[in-house]
Amino acid sequence: MEKLFHLTHGVIPACDVATIEDFKTLIERTCPIEGIVGYKVGCTLALSYSLSRLTEIVAEQTDLPLIYDHQKAGTDIPQMGDKFAEVCSKAGMKAVIIFPMAGSETEKAFIKALFRRGLVPWVGGEMTHEKYLHREGGFLVDDAPKEMYKIGAKYGVEYFVVPGNKPDIICEYNTLISGTVKEPKFCMPGIGSQGGEIRKAFEAVKGKAAYAIIGSAIYKSRDVEGAARRFCSEAMEFL
Repeated sequence: MEKLFHLTHGVIPACDVATIEDFKTLIERTCPIEGIVGYKVGCTLALSYSLSRLTEIVAEQTDLPLIYDHQKAGTDIPQMGDKFAEVCSKAGMKAVIIFPMAGSETEKAFIKALFRRGLVPWVGGEMTHEKYLHREGGFLVDDAPKEMYKIGAKYGVEYFVVPGNKPDIICEYNTLISGTVKEPKFCMPGIGSQGGEIRKAFEAVKGKAAYAIIGSAIYKSRDVEGAARRFCSEAMEFL
């Protein structure tokens, strides 16, 4: 698999800003900072301005990769995997996040389709918010995330999205995934505004590649560059 990031530990700003001007400014102000390894864009910017336009804006400033999070891809019928992967590939995405809540056949189909298009699939299972799993009052059976991660590992996925604000849970998923994947990479939302801390989250997978996905704690900060540098400094302590 093509190497996605230039560092084994770093920060991925989640670009959940309101406008394309805000997006461009965020890229300009953070891409020179050591420790920024890529950018994550979501469906709101994509639906408003198109994936292709977002890719162009990033390419004007940096060669760091752009990761697409469709919130939540992988929840359709299996046959949609090829169409979805084709759109993402043509738009210039490097990696795509899926949370395959629609079941195992959909997960397999989307993973295979993304690989065929030269994209790097990231598989998520457990989310960061409350009342997600059944034991918390949510809809998903408690073992569903484990099954999502296990299938991803079986089908060649190396990047796994785990909740950065739940370090004890991260430890469990690290053990589970590392039993199949030789060098897993853990990508962690929930750090910053949702209460997660880089040091605790990265410590839970110490010795493995780890990346903090951080949104409003950076882009809503009065000092965007300063906030990004602080998070990057913490992340790079683990290099």
